[in-house]
Amino acid sequence: MSPERTREVMMQYWEFHDLNKLDENAIFTVMDTGYEARGREAIGQMLHYFYHEAFEAQAELKDILIAEDQACFEAEFVGRQLSEFAGIAPTSKEIRVPFCVVYDLAHDQITRGRIYFETGALHQQSSCAHA
Repeated sequence: MSPERTREVMMQYWEFHDLNKLDENAIFTVMDTGYEARGREAIGQMLHYFYHEAFEAQAELKDILIAEDQACFEAEFVGRQLSEFAGIAPTSKEIRVPFCVVYDLAHDQITRGRIYFETGALHQQSSCAHA
């Protein structure tokens, strides 16, 4: 795919949360934990859990990089932690956690996502809330 077509697919996914842009056999991996979601439905469930159950949060975009068959999304994960995550208890404090997702694409669909979420930053912010 050309960088232009990669950009078109990714913008539809990012702006409209269009899960149809995921390949039916796509794999998303949380690199810090090794957790994998396989398939469009499982990835949709993982993203819902992450943004609406474990946290009430949204991504604040920092940068986007687009290449042939690859894209990268750098952002801050901003919101509140609602339930325990990675052994970290929730607080009422707003969190701001750096994260990045690297995507691989083929045939106009996302085939892989590697999620780099700074769990250490979440832990530090959680610890500061209890001090």
